Amino acid sequence: MLKLMQGDCLELMQEIPDNTIDLTVTSPPYDNLRTYNGNISQWTFEKFQGIAKQLYRVTKQGGVVVWVVADATINGSETGTSFRQALYFKEIGFNIHDTMIYETSKPPMNDRRYQQCFEYMFVFTKAKLKTFNPILVPCKNAGKEMSARYYNYDGTKKDRHGKNPVKDNKVKDNIWYMVQRPGNGHPAVFPEQLANDHIISWSNPSDTVFDPFMGSGTTGKMAVLNGRDFIGIELDADYFKIAEKRIADAQNKPEQISLIANK
Repeated sequence: MLKLMQGDCLELMQEIPDNTIDLTVTSPPYDNLRTYNGNISQWTFEKFQGIAKQLYRVTKQGGVVVWVVADATINGSETGTSFRQALYFKEIGFNIHDTMIYETSKPPMNDRRYQQCFEYMFVFTKAKLKTFNPILVPCKNAGKEMSARYYNYDGTKKDRHGKNPVKDNKVKDNIWYMVQRPGNGHPAVFPEQLANDHIISWSNPSDTVFDPFMGSGTTGKMAVLNGRDFIGIELDADYFKIAEKRIADAQNKPEQISLIANK
């Protein structure tokens, strides 16, 4: 099932039945960092609150919302909007399952502070998490015998289980470094690998993935390539056309599935 809607997500989400979305992967407007063809004026905290409530309503029990967000710096102070949003998600019933970091290279934009190189990826769950398909990465000490060392409450060390060989693989850390790619007509495109890795982590084939801020369709493209159903909403007509084409191309070219490997 594929459904793309052009318009205001707060209004159009009301067409989605309760408890039908397995996973949302999205990135809302970041304060005033982009104008989005003049649409940024509509993005208020009150509107965010309405969208968050709709996300809670449409998300299945055990479902996940991945919220990729950062803060603007105004008059020398970061806004803290990302934290305010995260706490509001918790206030309305979501669990803050994980606070992940998306690290990437960005052009210098410092003013008496260290270079900003990351965004938050808040992972919210509705009730107990239903699906987790962990991405595994090689252990650098694979095969070596290492002592498993633990600490008592008083700070003293104790050894447990003697020496154990290190496994070949471990679960990937929650800081993900990904290279930003050139844009495709949208001012804030996140990497396809980012959407891909969240989709394979928190959902299964035939699950329904949702993006209420579809933009140029990155989440939709990777959902289709991974065999998921997808619902996407985008306010801007120009961005919507870009998303339509990218998702249609993905449907017609399943060989592009090369990103999907659980690596």
